[in-house]
Amino acid sequence: MSEVVEARGPKVPPSYPPKSPPPQKKPVEAPRPQPATKPKSLTGVPARLVVTSRRARVLAFRADQWAARKAAGQAALAVAEWDYPLLDEHDFLKAVHGLVRAAVAAGGKRVSVHLADQDAKVLVMVLNHLADGPDGAGPVPPEVAVLRTVEACGSHTDHDGHAWWALLDAEPRPKKRLA
Repeated sequence: MSEVVEARGPKVPPSYPPKSPPPQKKPVEAPRPQPATKPKSLTGVPARLVVTSRRARVLAFRADQWAARKAAGQAALAVAEWDYPLLDEHDFLKAVHGLVRAAVAAGGKRVSVHLADQDAKVLVMVLNHLADGPDGAGPVPPEVAVLRTVEACGSHTDHDGHAWWALLDAEPRPKKRLA
């Protein structure tokens, strides 16, 4: 009869919240490797074309047989606001028309025309937004490359799609006269 009996009393909830367990120091399972995908920027979102510190305009069109004509007209109106009186309008229209036709012919559902200027130069870049086409961007149409005011032109393919571009001189030198 020498048993000791502890008196515990009635069960009452504690007057303080219970302690939560400390967080785990190591993850339960290491993260699984992800399959390689298209390259992404540091923010996780693919980089987009960014134009800063200059005038720029973006025009978007459905990729159809009338896109080149519509794009040339709207691009000419946009560049007219930038006040380049010596810009050869014929060369500009022909460059936009040729680049858009090349983009439409390469496929895709839409075409965007990007215009920018700096130091009396006008950049025209056309994207067809079809990055995973069978071939890369084809060459710049010859009728664009031979224009008098086109200083440089080219094409490339990246995550935004196929792009064709031309850099036009907005203040070309006058033609030399033959004596």
